[in-house]
Amino acid sequence: MSGDGLTRFLGDTPLRVIVRLVFLSLVVGVILSALDLDPLGVIDLLLSFVQRLWDMGFAAIEQVGKYLVLGAVIVVPIWLVSRIFSARGR
Repeated sequence: MSGDGLTRFLGDTPLRVIVRLVFLSLVVGVILSALDLDPLGVIDLLLSFVQRLWDMGFAAIEQVGKYLVLGAVIVVPIWLVSRIFSARGR
């Protein structure tokens, strides 16, 4: 019963999955070697990519925050003055 669950989870029998993964790893390894990439270099590229995305995301949030404050400097006083005048008119 647990073997059926494992086979269902893996998508095939464990031996076939292992053979397929070994074959694909060998093919990808040859391609990456031809491109002169090593495992640590790939990990470093991935980490720097994530770091750039992280920095870009916070830079975008910072820019939105600046726009928000810049707009609020104009909008909030106008809103406050209009609320004061509408309360006086009642």
